[in-house]
Amino acid sequence: MDYFNYKNGKLFAEDTDVEKIADEVGTPVYIYSKATFREHLRKIQDAYSRLDTTICYSVKACGNINILGILAESGSGFDIVSGGELYRTLQTEVEPSKIVYAGAGKTDTEIVEALNANIGYFNIESEAELKNLIRLAKEQGKQPRAALRINPDVDPKTHSYTTTGKKETKFGVDIEQAQKVFADYGKNEAVQLCAIHIHLGSAGHTVEPYIEAIKKTLALIERLRSDGFAIETLNIGGGYGADYITATAPTAADYAAAIVPLLKGKNLKLILEPGASIAANAGILVTQVLYLKTSGRKKFVVVDAGMNDLIRPPLYDAFHFIWPVKVDKKFVPERRDKDLQLGGAVVVDVVGPICESADFFAKDRALPPVERSDLISVFTAGAYGFSMSSNYNARCRAAEVLVDGDKFTVIRKRESYEDLIGLEK
Repeated sequence: MDYFNYKNGKLFAEDTDVEKIADEVGTPVYIYSKATFREHLRKIQDAYSRLDTTICYSVKACGNINILGILAESGSGFDIVSGGELYRTLQTEVEPSKIVYAGAGKTDTEIVEALNANIGYFNIESEAELKNLIRLAKEQGKQPRAALRINPDVDPKTHSYTTTGKKETKFGVDIEQAQKVFADYGKNEAVQLCAIHIHLGSAGHTVEPYIEAIKKTLALIERLRSDGFAIETLNIGGGYGADYITATAPTAADYAAAIVPLLKGKNLKLILEPGASIAANAGILVTQVLYLKTSGRKKFVVVDAGMNDLIRPPLYDAFHFIWPVKVDKKFVPERRDKDLQLGGAVVVDVVGPICESADFFAKDRALPPVERSDLISVFTAGAYGFSMSSNYNARCRAAEVLVDGDKFTVIRKRESYEDLIGLEK
């Protein structure tokens, strides 16, 4: 569910006319719905309420500090992967104990910053990292808690670039190695190695891989406990699917119905790290048509947003539903679907201005007829949209807007040419 809907042929974000936002702010522009962020977080909180659960929103999905503030106010913690993300989260009122720090290449500076912030857990990705954390914790006089990230060798059947739970990845350690890590370091006096972390990858669309991974992990926890190690927490990561196509991903309740019974009575606190399942449908990217072009058998709609604004389609071959902001009533979509076919639609490629053949948002997509200056919405763009944007081709990054009912606020100004070179002077 989200709060982007057509009313009388015009797209609204909550109760705000999207065309009005674009007229005032310009394009390209990311538009977020405050109500959608809150609703998606609430559904996850409710789904896992029978367990001692901490939701740690994945900052890398969409990290604007205004959005992080809304989520913190609503009870969320944060999953971070860099010193910059730590700094962002500390601009909110989050309790630092609700921050978990993942990532395979934490620098000494980043680790010390997180130690001094007294975060909840370090998610440890390797034996070498654990040894380094022990050293730095002793130097800083801290005793942090840590979760060893294991690879349960489960394939979530998603894109290879977003699969992280297989044995042969740069993340975590395999189950066999995990027992040795605990044997060698589990009772050190500097770092409390008291949790297990798993993360299968992103954009999963079935519950079964999580069931398989959790069962394998629970068996490991039993063995570790029998060896005298106190495992208090299981962090099952993120990667839960979002509805890029209407009603295709399991809901939070669907996941919880399978996962909660596995963990009931196991004397484990639970941590989840959802990102896209909270943020994806909470944002759209609005762009303006620049040109219509025909080349051979191909028809192109050239827009003012590019792969520097949203790189998911060329990077992951990701699908985003795309539709005009204002349409005739007969073209109002009932679903967001790859194969949506309506009479009078035109098959086009939607492409941007970047000097790369990979600069596209959709290929061979049936859209209602559009003209120069029309506005087009790229849906389900709230996760890994702006956060992965760049200044490639010396392009200024888009503005970000937050809608709250019938009001909207610019929460990140559009970059200027001066911003592009400001750090080079």
